[in-house]
Amino acid sequence: MKTLDIYEELKSNSYPGRGIIIGKSADGKNAVTAYFIMGRSVNSRNRVFTETEDGIKTEAADPSKLSDPHLIIYSPVRVLGNKTIVTNGDQTDTIYELMDKQQTFEQSLRTREYEDDAPNYTPRISGIMHVGDGQYNYAMSILKSADGDPDSVERFTFSYSSPVAGYGHFIHTYMGDGNPLPSFEGEPKKITVPNDIDEFTDGLWNALNEDNKVSLFVRFIDIETGKAVSKIVNKYSK
Repeated sequence: MKTLDIYEELKSNSYPGRGIIIGKSADGKNAVTAYFIMGRSVNSRNRVFTETEDGIKTEAADPSKLSDPHLIIYSPVRVLGNKTIVTNGDQTDTIYELMDKQQTFEQSLRTREYEDDAPNYTPRISGIMHVGDGQYNYAMSILKSADGDPDSVERFTFSYSSPVAGYGHFIHTYMGDGNPLPSFEGEPKKITVPNDIDEFTDGLWNALNEDNKVSLFVRFIDIETGKAVSKIVNKYSK
């Protein structure tokens, strides 16, 4: 698979929608993830990421402008033991709750499907990172309609049991802007991942479309110790 420069990939797409990146730092020391949201409407853009005890949540930047919390207010990141869950919707909670009951990542997502936002039928994208005892692996998932047909749900899971230092994978909701919005196609894109969290955060944020970007979260987890360092960037403030 061709390796892409993540910054150039983002610059080339004015509206990838929401995106998840998971990989391994170039020095092999950190498990890396990033999650971003974008918006075209006032309601979608009126959001910030705020920290929680085990991750982050989305909140309205200006509560007076929040017209519909459905699909835009959720917890994108939660931690369950040595597992970090990253998704673009409330399936974060589904994964957390069912994996806590000993179901697998894939099993938990069989209970969900794409978002109920016709005619887009936005895909639900999800990632799971296992970091512990010096070991690291991850998986990514997409739940989508069959070429816009709401009567057919397609579920794909991609597992990466031996991540390579300096590389990762990127999955996002839309191929680009449009009406309806065209759903992501294919498997997660292979990208390069640097060593430095500040460099990665700045590079991602600057590459996202200025008009449409809303918030960005980046986390580096030390594979040996499990210690996590996170960064949040919000275009709008509360």
